[in-house]
Amino acid sequence: MEKGFAWFMPADGRYRSAPGQSSKIPSGIPYIVSNECAERFSFYGMGAVLAVFLTEHLLDTSGSLAPLSEAEANEWQHNFYAAAYLTPIFGAILSDWLLGKYRTIIFLSVVYCFGHAVMAAVDFSWMVQVSPRWTLAIALGLIATGVGGIKPCVSAHVGDQFGEGNKHLMSKVYGWFYFCINLGSSLSALVTPLLLHWYGPAVAFAVPGVLMALATIVFWLGRNTYVHVPAGGSEFFAESFGPTGLSALLRLTPLFLLLSPFWALFNQTHSSWIHQAKVMDRTIPLLEWTIRPSQMQVLNPLLVMLFIPLFTYVIYPLVGWFVEVTPLRRIGAGLAVAGPSFALVAIAQQQIDAGLQPSILWQFGGYVVLTAAEILVSITALEFAYTQAPRRMKSLIMGAYFLSNALGNRFTAQVNGYIARQKELGDEALVGADYFWFFVWVMVITAAVFALYACFYRGETMLQDDAVEEGIVAVAEEVG
Repeated sequence: MEKGFAWFMPADGRYRSAPGQSSKIPSGIPYIVSNECAERFSFYGMGAVLAVFLTEHLLDTSGSLAPLSEAEANEWQHNFYAAAYLTPIFGAILSDWLLGKYRTIIFLSVVYCFGHAVMAAVDFSWMVQVSPRWTLAIALGLIATGVGGIKPCVSAHVGDQFGEGNKHLMSKVYGWFYFCINLGSSLSALVTPLLLHWYGPAVAFAVPGVLMALATIVFWLGRNTYVHVPAGGSEFFAESFGPTGLSALLRLTPLFLLLSPFWALFNQTHSSWIHQAKVMDRTIPLLEWTIRPSQMQVLNPLLVMLFIPLFTYVIYPLVGWFVEVTPLRRIGAGLAVAGPSFALVAIAQQQIDAGLQPSILWQFGGYVVLTAAEILVSITALEFAYTQAPRRMKSLIMGAYFLSNALGNRFTAQVNGYIARQKELGDEALVGADYFWFFVWVMVITAAVFALYACFYRGETMLQDDAVEEGIVAVAEEVG
């Protein structure tokens, strides 16, 4: 089997298993970044229209409209995101233990593509007397398995390409990696809402599927340029549950838990913010153009692409003149900034509750503040989690990092499930602006607790390298 599928699933021994001493950007990076750009178009393209689909287009078994309420749609959507960020831990174990990152990405990308195919068929499932909700659940399950399984591997695969000679370029490459993620998601946020409006759900969901297939092909084309770090086999368990692995997990677990409230807020730009935008004045001043509620999501990736060079080349160096800009200080600042973004949206909701129609510019301000928080938190935490992981645990630690996103989305789903159940009982909870103010206070408390955690954190940076027989090089650094 190994021989027959060598062209598709190459043996680890055919390729470099360590990065060498080059001082340049690794040659495989363009393939990984291009793949991620297309894959993010796929994921965020589907996600961009999911809230509108659930509340305006979902059918029942007879083919009649049977949309969900906003609270029910939020629960469905955030449970999906929770699953998408829960499965990385399983993809990481599969990668670090048995298959290696390249094989895991290829295998689960195919599952991902099947999920998109089923998603495109949701609008027609009633024709064969299958409940669209069941088809939707299967499609979202496949997509969550695919995206979650490859997510920790792709992020760790970027870091695997670097060694001692070019480790100084890792921060910039992770920044541009994140830039391309947002290039793909910004294009999808513009295009897929229009596809849904013009052509309906089938086309709106099919196009992201085509982009996912393209992403898989692009990644395969770069197979000869990558560093293929072999799966750890039994050594994976020895390292993971040995002193080094357990120590890394224990140090990082509080960080991951404290990141989850940030994701509980951040991912609501795909749900509660869209529902709020429906009743706002969405006319863009001067342009006289009315934006669709789901298209507001394009602001986040566009702002990310603007903020990455701004923070990297201006803000961080400027602040560095006065205080050392450590990873944990960046994350702490981001958590503190996230709360005010929801405060702006809460103030807008207070106006809606009073019978007014506030401008969409309130959400624009919220996106600016929340995106600044994302730059500080997400990019920094992504790189930080990788560097703090032992060599054979890179994907596992990245999977554990993504669990913070799963926990955040699960928390939001639980809150919305509670709201829906209370409404069924004839009661109301967290109505209107109270909903958004609740999450503001969650974020304020989280930022305060994180400040205490950061004061006591001590760790070391560990990168892939050629050197020793075990293939593990640890460079001790103060990271707090």
